[in-house]
Amino acid sequence: MSIEQGDALPTSELVAADGSALALPAWGAGAPFALYFYPKDDTSGCTREAQDFTALMPEFTALGVQVLGISKDPPAKHQKFTAKYDLAVPLATDEDGALMEALGVWVEKSMYGKKYMGIERSTFLFDSSAKLVRAWRKVKVPGHAAAVLDAARALG
Repeated sequence: MSIEQGDALPTSELVAADGSALALPAWGAGAPFALYFYPKDDTSGCTREAQDFTALMPEFTALGVQVLGISKDPPAKHQKFTAKYDLAVPLATDEDGALMEALGVWVEKSMYGKKYMGIERSTFLFDSSAKLVRAWRKVKVPGHAAAVLDAARALG
């Protein structure tokens, strides 16, 4: 499955870093929001991406745009990752992978000739009615958070 521009965000349950339930799209209700999916806490690319979003959080906040980082890592690992790098971007866990499946980011990957299932680094920007405005797939980290911010500015 996948999601296309103009589609509504499917309803799903995530777990926030503090262990509480986080329901989408209610979490972003009434305001634009960005969901970014990343493979693993505390790896070089994922750390850089979280730091880049953290650095731009004041600008996202000023625009009224929420940002949420999502992986399969458990809440306790998100807490350690957030504390280690003083991250300002909230993180959540898609434990059963249902949202990742629905958005088409749980994909077959290949490393050293070995195939496995994993998270394709992707970001989705939704408007205030939880309709998809823009999707970035197979994201390269350098400059990505700024590109999402530019797209968020265009929503206004």
